[in-house]
Amino acid sequence: MKIENWGTLPYAEAWERQTEYFNALVEAKQAGAPYDNRIIVVEHPHVYTLGRSGKDANMLLGEAQLKAIGATLYHIDRGGDITYHGPGQLVCYPILNLEDYGLGLKEYIHVLEEAVIRVCASYGIEAGRVQGATGVWLAIGTPQERKICAIGVRSSHYVTMHGLALNVNTDLRYFSYINPCGFMDKGVTSLQKELGKEVPMEEVTERLLRELTACGLV
Repeated sequence: MKIENWGTLPYAEAWERQTEYFNALVEAKQAGAPYDNRIIVVEHPHVYTLGRSGKDANMLLGEAQLKAIGATLYHIDRGGDITYHGPGQLVCYPILNLEDYGLGLKEYIHVLEEAVIRVCASYGIEAGRVQGATGVWLAIGTPQERKICAIGVRSSHYVTMHGLALNVNTDLRYFSYINPCGFMDKGVTSLQKELGKEVPMEEVTERLLRELTACGLV
């Protein structure tokens, strides 16, 4: 397992680099050649990404309005609907052969969710899952139900790309310009909002990698 921290990187460049790693792993696996599993952590400048099953109507701004708020929009090849990435959000892209870990896709997503749930718990925040919706949520089953982490994955030949986006010190105003993940009636939150203070990104990154290790991915 290789762990890479790309710092802050434009989404298009990160997507290209991810794709190169993903294609190389698939090719090596099919050829019976050596390969590396990777976990990448990164932050992106303001960007919206729309998955294969997403609806354009969930992006509430036009091109000129996107430009005015310094954001871009990409249609991408993961599952899920629309989500936002930006400064203060911890994005994690595992590029893995799931067969090395004895996981199917559903079990893998469960592992990603579990790692984030444990990170939240380490800050005294109770988080969990919502039936029929991927990601990690707070105040489940109440009118205050809100998402703290989005998850969207692509898998081919049991090799994964894309991953999770945990709101740490995220500017949540950017979520008001979309229906996050296609939900019009649910809120979003961040560690900063829940704790009432800024949280060091390095600290959260260390905790996430520790929990992914505990869950068997590293």
